[in-house]
Amino acid sequence: MMVKDIEACRTWISDKTLESLANALKTDIYRLLMPDTVYEEETNRTIRNDLEIIAPKIRQNIDVTLKNALKL
Repeated sequence: MMVKDIEACRTWISDKTLESLANALKTDIYRLLMPDTVYEEETNRTIRNDLEIIAPKIRQNIDVTLKNALKL
């Protein structure tokens, strides 16, 4: 199966292939399904939402790393 066949709707993509493709591109699966013509405001809202989700995880990782560094 080739990506061009998927893009041209000549073939359907399985969930495993979709997951593999997203992993290879280092992105979330839902981003592969977003239309190309997403408005800038919607894109910004999606980015803000993603950041709201990952920011606490990043802060926690920084806190743990800092605490471990201070123990040294």
